[in-house]
Amino acid sequence: MRTIPFVKMHGNGNDFIIVDESNGAVVKSKSSFATRACDRRFGIGADGVLFLSRSSSADLGMRLFQPDGSEAEMCGNGIRCLVMFAVDAGYVKRGSVTVKTKAGVRGVTAKKSSVIVDMGKPRFARSAIPARGTGDEFVENMHGVVVSAVNTGVPHAVIFGDLADVDIADLAEKIRFDPVFPHGANVNFVKVDGNTLFVRTYERGVEHETLSCGTGAVAAAAVANQMGLIGTRVTVNTLGGSLKITLKKDSAFMEGPAELVYKGTYLLKRG
Repeated sequence: MRTIPFVKMHGNGNDFIIVDESNGAVVKSKSSFATRACDRRFGIGADGVLFLSRSSSADLGMRLFQPDGSEAEMCGNGIRCLVMFAVDAGYVKRGSVTVKTKAGVRGVTAKKSSVIVDMGKPRFARSAIPARGTGDEFVENMHGVVVSAVNTGVPHAVIFGDLADVDIADLAEKIRFDPVFPHGANVNFVKVDGNTLFVRTYERGVEHETLSCGTGAVAAAAVANQMGLIGTRVTVNTLGGSLKITLKKDSAFMEGPAELVYKGTYLLKRG
């Protein structure tokens, strides 16, 4: 048995365990570690585990393992937490930082109380969803609702409507596991109010609704803009707080907080 130092952080209530592997100490079985550590009754409790490493192609490396043991390509709230942790640890300075993820290298700007992430260009084209004509090839009728598909580092489904007080789990699960998404999808329910969006997200890998999803906020903003519902600068409100999304021709930028919760050590019985 050995102890693993960790830090608990959150971005708008989307909480993460950060394990620093930059000094050479490595958790071998990351999937099983995440499953145990993310358990909110028998572990630390979190929406995922972020493993920080050094990278030859960026300032930092990030891998995210989720409560079900799967590895996600990218996480908007998570990357903000990882960078803020690295700044506080003295690995990088405030300002421009690059992070290697499974979705590619992301440019990040670390400010005093917030972090801006270049999320890349949202991708709408999906061969799994049949084209219906110019401009709406990313739209599909699924399980009684109209679903828009977009990838903002991870696959997302976006549904518009006033669902603030609705139990979204049942419908979200059907869409999340629908064969049209061969790798599954995060499912976002979006309400438009002027140039502001309210978004609730059921996350793949967590398998329940989280308080906030950074890639989901970008997905909702990108689809709403594509449909002409909002402009290129939008505030996205989630159950855990707000994010600022700026859409540009070749990329989308997300700004939000990253806060320390506590530090500790975890007893690793194996792996």
